[in-house]
Amino acid sequence: MAKYLLSFLLLLATFQPVSASAPFSSDTDSSTVNKKRLWALGAGFGVGYTGMLYTLHHAWYKDQERTSFHFFNDNHEWKQMDKAGHFWSAFHQSRAGIDLMRWAGLPDKKAIVYGGLLGVVLQTPIEIFDGFQSDYGASLGDLAANTVGSAAVVAQELAWREIRIMPKYSFRTTPYAAMRPNVLGSNLAEQALKDYNGQTYWLSVDVGAFLPKETKYPRWLNIAVGYGAEEMVYNHAPTNHKLGFSAYRQFYLSPDLNLQHFKGQNKVLNTAIFILNMVKIPAPTLEFSSRNGIKLHPVYF
Repeated sequence: MAKYLLSFLLLLATFQPVSASAPFSSDTDSSTVNKKRLWALGAGFGVGYTGMLYTLHHAWYKDQERTSFHFFNDNHEWKQMDKAGHFWSAFHQSRAGIDLMRWAGLPDKKAIVYGGLLGVVLQTPIEIFDGFQSDYGASLGDLAANTVGSAAVVAQELAWREIRIMPKYSFRTTPYAAMRPNVLGSNLAEQALKDYNGQTYWLSVDVGAFLPKETKYPRWLNIAVGYGAEEMVYNHAPTNHKLGFSAYRQFYLSPDLNLQHFKGQNKVLNTAIFILNMVKIPAPTLEFSSRNGIKLHPVYF
């Protein structure tokens, strides 16, 4: 996940100055393309994209042994938690792309289609880099998760002109990282990116959006379903078993805060909401797993 989150952070850093007058806001309803903004986005994207590729290459790939391009099947690894991370990353990258295209004044359908490709555009080069690494390779599963993540944004925007089902992320520390810090992270920041045992991925549903307008259901209250997994120190099951661990899946149900409900005209606030809405707030949560059955967490991170 770390590589994909870095690509998104680089995107944010590049476009924040460009779109300072209306950052990550889809409030603009213009039928006329703002050529100055569009050129600014094009220039910013060119610089940011080049910088992203350069940074990723030197941060992850520079000292690794290279081979001819090949694919590697990792679909069975980490209980597919890494695929959930790909979906989450591509979704929010494409969400940012759509808002930026709207900010530039593109007609709405074009903004959705062109901006919605951003997740795939940003993440595909990373898979190409991976394809030349001897220890692994390009993953068709990762490419599929990236595509589905971007498509999920485009589908919702075309159908409803809004996001009603928002992927979110949460994290808690676990004891497993200390057993393999080089892979699962040696500090909190690394663990948040690498320790799949502590990550949970959610689909937060805007229930009120599916109800009649006259309903009194509070639009700020979402219902979120989550997915996680635990006891994954190694991908290799026999090695994991030797340590006394057996990886298992976890499913969650929890209330969530619909931050989109609080969007307004303040661009700084809208930018903060855009970023915070990628994260699930701590709340009472029901967990179900084959290991523990049904369990109530008074507050779950």
